[in-house]
Amino acid sequence: MKIGIIVAMDKELTQLKSLFDSKEILVEKCGIGKVNAALGAQRMINEFRPDVLISSGCAGGNGDELNIQDVIVSSELCYHDVHCGTAIDHTTQDGQVQGMPPRFKADPWLLEKAQQIATTQSTLKIHQGLIVTGDWFVDTREKMREIVGKFPEAKAVDMESCAIAQTCYIHNVPFISFRIISDIPLRDTNASQYHNFWETIAENSFQVTKNFVAALREETLR
Repeated sequence: MKIGIIVAMDKELTQLKSLFDSKEILVEKCGIGKVNAALGAQRMINEFRPDVLISSGCAGGNGDELNIQDVIVSSELCYHDVHCGTAIDHTTQDGQVQGMPPRFKADPWLLEKAQQIATTQSTLKIHQGLIVTGDWFVDTREKMREIVGKFPEAKAVDMESCAIAQTCYIHNVPFISFRIISDIPLRDTNASQYHNFWETIAENSFQVTKNFVAALREETLR
C-alpha cells in the first residue's frame, strides 16, 4: 500500500519525516493555505499515485472537551470561508463549493481504522468530527467565534485539509485528516498557545499518525 502524507509547514515535515522510513510512504510539504494544499495534493496524486492520502499537521480546536495535543480525525470537512449564495442554486450550503458535496466525507474504512486506534491509544485523546478549512490563521477569539457561529459542531479549524479532501474527491483517492490541537483560540490571546506548542510540547505529537499508518499497513499485509 502506498500512503501519501501532506503537511503544510517545515516544522510538521521535520517531525513526520523522522517517523517513517519506507519507499511506500511519502511525506511532503505543500505550503500553507488552500491553493498550496490543492496543488500539493494534485502533484502527489500525479507523481506518487497513493492508495491513501492523509493530511497531517496542527489545527485550532473548538469544544470544552478538547485540550492541546488532542487529535481530531476528520469524519467530514468543509470550508468556513466559502459562500456561493443562492442566486443560481437554492440548495447550496455555507462552506460548499457549487457542484461539490456540502461536506467531504472521510473514507469509511480509514475512519474505522482511526476509531480502532482511538480505542487503543492511551497517551493522546482522539476525537472524530468536522474540520473546517479557510485561508485565515485564527489568532483571535473574535474570529473563532465567527467561524463556530456558522459551524458550531466543528472540532478543528485549519488552512489545508478541505482543499486536499476536495482534490482527493475529484480523483477518487481515499482521504482522511489527522490534526493535532496546537491551540484553542476561544481560550487564547494572540496565539500564545500556538507558539508555546512548538516551543515546548510539539515533540512526539505526531505519534498518532504514525500508529495509524502502521495499522493500515498491517491490515493490508494480512
